[in-house]
Amino acid sequence: MSDVLAALDKVLDARKNAAPDTSYVSSLYHKGLNKILEKIGEEATETIIAAKDAEQSQDNSDLIYETADLWFHTLVMLHQRGENSQAVLSELARRFDLSGLEEKANRSK
Repeated sequence: MSDVLAALDKVLDARKNAAPDTSYVSSLYHKGLNKILEKIGEEATETIIAAKDAEQSQDNSDLIYETADLWFHTLVMLHQRGENSQAVLSELARRFDLSGLEEKANRSK
């Protein structure tokens, strides 16, 4: 999976310098962070709806599709801010042996 994320990171970096009329991602970068955040909000809502629908239908295909859209747009946001997927993977690895309750308690200190 990290190979897919690394490849996607390369594409997202390349799109930063492309003309906005050449790709969807370039157009998002050109429109700025607020537009990217708006897209994340839309995708989060669609993911929530897909999860509710999947609960009823027992079919997760739309949920997976919408989650991919949500992840993609969050990666665009990270790249807009000069980060990439490895930063998130590193943070998840840091938390791996840490209890969720302990991690949450540490945040409030």
